Parts: sequence; C-alpha cells; structure tokens
Amino acid sequence: MNQPVESHRSPVAEVIPIEHETSERVVRTMVVGIPVAALALGGWMAWGGTLHWQDLVVLAITYTLTGLGITVGYHRLFTHRSFKTSRTLRALLAVLGSMAVEGPVIEWVATHRKHHRFSDHSGDPHSPHLEDAPGWRGALRGLVHAHVGWMFRGKDMANPARYAKDLISDRDLRAISRTFPLWVLVGLAVPFGLGVALTGSLVGGLTGLLWGGAVRVLFLHHVTFSINSLCHFFGRRPFSTGDQSRNLAWLAPLAFGEAWHNNHHAFPTSARHGLDSWQIDPGGWFIAALERCHLASDVIRISPARRAQMGRNA
Repeated sequence: MNQPVESHRSPVAEVIPIEHETSERVVRTMVVGIPVAALALGGWMAWGGTLHWQDLVVLAITYTLTGLGITVGYHRLFTHRSFKTSRTLRALLAVLGSMAVEGPVIEWVATHRKHHRFSDHSGDPHSPHLEDAPGWRGALRGLVHAHVGWMFRGKDMANPARYAKDLISDRDLRAISRTFPLWVLVGLAVPFGLGVALTGSLVGGLTGLLWGGAVRVLFLHHVTFSINSLCHFFGRRPFSTGDQSRNLAWLAPLAFGEAWHNNHHAFPTSARHGLDSWQIDPGGWFIAALERCHLASDVIRISPARRAQMGRNA
C-alpha cells in the first residue's frame, strides 16, 4: 500500500527584494517629479493665454481612458475578479492601465492584494496608520507615507508568486507587464497624436503631450494615491471592516468611484463600489455598460440582504 508523500515545499515568500533599488528610486522620483514640473509649465503657459480647448479635450480623453484602465482593469478585473470579459478586452484594459504609469499590471495587483490582506496592520504596504509618532506629526507622517513615501522606503516588493499567481499564468498579462515601458511611451504618443489631429500643428501636438501626457499623469497619480492616504483617514465608515477604510464622496467622481473605499473593503469583489444609487461610480457604470453590450459577464453584485448581513456602523 502506497504511503502518502509529505510535502516539503517551503512557503512562498511574502516579499521579494528589489533588484536595482537605487535605479528604481531614481525612476520613481522622475515619474513623480516630472509631472509636477509639467504642471508648473502648463500653469505658466495658461497664464500667458496659450491653454486652448483642444488641450483640455486631450486631457479629458486620456484621463478617462487611463483612469478606466486602472479602476476597471487593474483593480476590479485583475485584482478582485469582479467580472469576466474577453481576452481582447482584458489585454486592452491592461494596456490602458499601463499607460497610467502606475507600474506593470502584475506588480500593481500583487501590491494591492497584499494591502487587502493586511489592511491598516503590519504588512500593509501603504497604510497611514503605522507610524509611531503621536499627534498631528504622526498623522502627517502617516499620510505622506501612504500617499507617496511608501514607494521610496522599501527594499522589497509584494511577491507576485504569492499574490498574483493567477496573472503570472496568463501569457498576455505576462507580456504586457514585461513590456511596460513600451505602453508608457504609447501613453505619451496618444495625446501627442490627438493634439496634432485636433489642431493640425506640431505645436498642438506638443501642448497635447504636455496636458494629456505629463499633467494627466500627475492628476491621475495623485487621485490614485489619495485612495491609499485620504480614504484611510478621512470620511465616513458605514461598514465595520476591521480597518480604517472610509468613503470620501467628493473624491469619487475624480477616482471613477474608487473613493467609496469603505464600501470596497466591506465587499472587495463587488463590481460596483458605489453601493447606493446616489453614490457616483463611473467605473461601475462602465462595467454595467459592458455587460449590456455582452462584453462582460459574471458581474458580481452585492444584494441588499448581504449588505444587511454585513451590518452598518452607527
């Protein structure tokens, strides 16, 4: 009779070291700093009367496309599997998310899943509540860490083999993650091309690149970063979630519904983050539109009974 063989596999590590930490920090500094300089340049040009409607159209188009790539693609589809869609649309959403310049899709998903596992406890990559300093200084340090500081402090990153094994097995997502710099360049080429198309001039292409490229990256980055920082510090907590996630209504339209963050932590797999009809959730609306067009299936919704079972804070 055969005896069962004991498994001697070692547990998969939570984190892996960053191979080139110094160069990684330089790149991240440039990604965060250059858009700030671009906004200063754009403000100076606007003050001089050189901001035109075409530039705002390019900004709106690229912000919407890349914002949906993050919230619908990176977050609700790949991280939480809130719905299913075709291989082509999966790839398109991964590309649009990559154009947002927030990191390769597999790395982003691994980090966010680790955040959910340890939310506001030791191990959370970007909680604002893990600083030791008391009072307002500790609160400020925590917010800065959660907003942007965490990207520069760590010597390791969430291990995709631990937190994104399903995505590693997807050859399309592996390829898109591996070619991330290419999609960043595409994300800059698109606003340049739109600017040229709308104005018929090279100058229009360059101003389109400024507003729909660098300034768009700045706006979208800090809206995303605010989910990590502000939405774990300010706002309402209708559900008891065991962490400090909060709903921040004024941020929701800019964040495509992501700022209904306490709702999200209460029901992470929900395709809608705005659970009430009055809660603005463009990401949820987009998924519903895909479903109506038969481009999305198995869309996860939270029933009133399940919400009642979860309970609400007083």
